[in-house]
Amino acid sequence: MAWVVRRLPFGLARVVPVDLLGFATVNAFCFAVDILLLSVLRSGLSLPLWISVSVAYACAFAVSFLLNRTLNFRSHAAVGPQAGLFAVVVVVDYLALILGVGTGLAALGVDYRLARVAAGACEAGYMYCAMRFLVFRPRRVPDLATD
Repeated sequence: MAWVVRRLPFGLARVVPVDLLGFATVNAFCFAVDILLLSVLRSGLSLPLWISVSVAYACAFAVSFLLNRTLNFRSHAAVGPQAGLFAVVVVVDYLALILGVGTGLAALGVDYRLARVAAGACEAGYMYCAMRFLVFRPRRVPDLATD
């Protein structure tokens, strides 16, 4: 990802963090998993929308946590506290954006797949900030010379 960011045009390399590109790549894959599962559960198995959205979302975010932790943010902190904080972030995301925006738009007549894409756009900004600044924030290493 660092190689790609260094080659961005128009001076974007100075403003685009490497982990943002990594997050976008990982979560584009996870979003594809989410949409595929949603379509299979809703259209293929005819499950209720709320169940389809919930199951697809949970599976995609489990994959997102693992891939972002290992490949993108390269965290070596304890998994338990990160997973707990991630769970809180995901619950807020799920209630406000996935059910709120996604199901709300579907209730207004927008196709459920398009409604999920709109909710996903809102979700992307929220989740990147939450992962970078809360869940996988860099640990402060004490400076032995000043501490």
